[in-house]
Amino acid sequence: MEKLNQILAKVLEIDPNSITDLTSPENTPSWDSFNGLLLITELEKGFEVKFTIDEVVAVKNVGDIKKALKRQGVKLD
Repeated sequence: MEKLNQILAKVLEIDPNSITDLTSPENTPSWDSFNGLLLITELEKGFEVKFTIDEVVAVKNVGDIKKALKRQGVKLD
């Protein structure tokens, strides 16, 4: 979980302690379309996975990112 929060905090320039499953573009001003793409790239590199377009489109918040990573076989705990 710490690695995920570090990536989110770095890309979105937010406090890692403020990140919850409900953190989303709606409540995080820096999570714009550009940073959304950058976030996908950093997550793929950091966790050595490759997301499908459907997975990327389905992500609405951090909870969705966790689900997508788990489907890719990533252990977050």
